Amino acid sequence: MSKTIVVYGSTTGTCESIAQTIGDQLGAEVINVSDLTADQLAEADNIVLGTSTWGAGELQDDWYDGVNVVKSANLSGKRVALFGCGDSASYSDTFCGGMKELYDAAVAAGATVVGAVPTDGYTFDDSDAVVDGQFVGLALDDVNEDDKTSERISAWLPALGF
Repeated sequence: MSKTIVVYGSTTGTCESIAQTIGDQLGAEVINVSDLTADQLAEADNIVLGTSTWGAGELQDDWYDGVNVVKSANLSGKRVALFGCGDSASYSDTFCGGMKELYDAAVAAGATVVGAVPTDGYTFDDSDAVVDGQFVGLALDDVNEDDKTSERISAWLPALGF
């Protein structure tokens, strides 16, 4: 049986709550990135990484050390999925941009990144997290579109193949 972990960084609690929802639905351990170790990544087959986006498309503060743990890990043979929390109205030009840093770290560590999401149905101007016309992971706006969060999570999880 494969092991799945969900790792999140959260300042206001939104990303933590979403991580817990995803973890519950996947039957996965949920880990605050502040507590993340290289051993936890090594023991997992499937890894979900989540961050909120701050400032000009930046990672949540706790991720600055955590992203180095991810980059230095050997994630070859592991599947990594990403989710991001953002505000598409107030930060329309950097919506969920923090996911891109997690994407780059996972790719650099050799992971197979899964779970890209089409931009259809989202309202935003720009995002670093859009690669080849799709978000690199699940983009969520629990500020302005909280009525779509559960539906988006439910549609995304089966596509991960975890």
